[in-house]
Amino acid sequence: MQLADKHEATTTKAFAGLRVLDFSTTIAGPHCARMLADMGAEVIKIETDEGETMRTRPPLRKGFSTVFGQLNVGKKSVVLDLKSEDGREAVRRLVATADILVENFRPGVMRRLRLDYDSLRPVNPRLIYCSISGYGQTGPSAELPAYAPVIHAASGYDMAHLAYQPGRNRPDYCGIYHADVVTGTYGFGAIASALYQRTVTGLGQHIDVSMLESMLTLTVIELQSSQFAVKPPPRPMFGPTETANGYVMITVASEKTFQALMGVIGRPEWISDPRFSSYAPRREHWADMMDGVEAWSRQLSTDACLVALGAAGVPASAYRTIKEALDDPQLAHRQALSSVEDGGGSFRVINLPFRMTGADTRPGKTIAALGEHTRELRGEIGLADDAPIPSGKTEAIS
Repeated sequence: MQLADKHEATTTKAFAGLRVLDFSTTIAGPHCARMLADMGAEVIKIETDEGETMRTRPPLRKGFSTVFGQLNVGKKSVVLDLKSEDGREAVRRLVATADILVENFRPGVMRRLRLDYDSLRPVNPRLIYCSISGYGQTGPSAELPAYAPVIHAASGYDMAHLAYQPGRNRPDYCGIYHADVVTGTYGFGAIASALYQRTVTGLGQHIDVSMLESMLTLTVIELQSSQFAVKPPPRPMFGPTETANGYVMITVASEKTFQALMGVIGRPEWISDPRFSSYAPRREHWADMMDGVEAWSRQLSTDACLVALGAAGVPASAYRTIKEALDDPQLAHRQALSSVEDGGGSFRVINLPFRMTGADTRPGKTIAALGEHTRELRGEIGLADDAPIPSGKTEAIS
């Protein structure tokens, strides 16, 4: 039985009845707004007639992007020209009906369009307006262009990662955009907080989320060691441990784990060895300890190592590809993936990583074609629309 199966109210959505205007592009803002959609909010994605840039990103099937789909499933799509007075008037009318607005333009863009928080607050004082940007809305770096790889470098994250790669002096390129995902998630949390505060004050507010500061929150230990001298161990404390046919990750994070590991590798005398008997000397002699672990692990297959470590309660895992991870029976048990559909067919997306006994957190089933809801929503706010609706298809780019 899953947690969500224990409560009949899981047929409801926590944010049902809320309306969100999503002006965001690429990853951080769309990720934030998709979380709101998964929780039941009506999310209206505002796009240009060319479509948001992620609509062209591979994998593409029949011109439809699954990456775009993962970030925007469950949303509606409206095409508006924000540079025209008609487009801005449509936004103002939609804002009057909305609870939340999400945007991740460079600071100053929405102000120049007269669609910034101060301009829209008189239209709807209850509006919660979330701005996501590289460095924050004000300050000497505020208007600098920023994407996740730039923020990874600017935050110190890449150099902190490099410090764990002995013998390396060139920073890696991290193609997994942590900055976007973590910032979007902080935006979601801030919006949820503002919604609660609005129940008390009756008023909305402006939320200013910085990618730079969001990335710094990931460097918990490193942020402190940058302020105080800490001698690094002679070998990274958590890294690949070689087996006869691959590598495993073993995490020794407690005395109980250390003692169990020594039993597994046949070195019980090391529990009282002055080099390893407590954390401080163990850290100093970490390379010696892990040499002993690898003398054991290299004699066994990865699977055999994991069986032995698991039986002793030592946290460990094989190094898996994402494709392998997606086939994990644990994810199947938790129903962690949902099948969704766009014009190119069906594919799987990851669900929100939490379950609730009182709410359904699963995503919507479809991805809107470009401009699919333009006429419907313009009609709702009293604006005629005789323009053709875009097809929503995009061509692959080389």
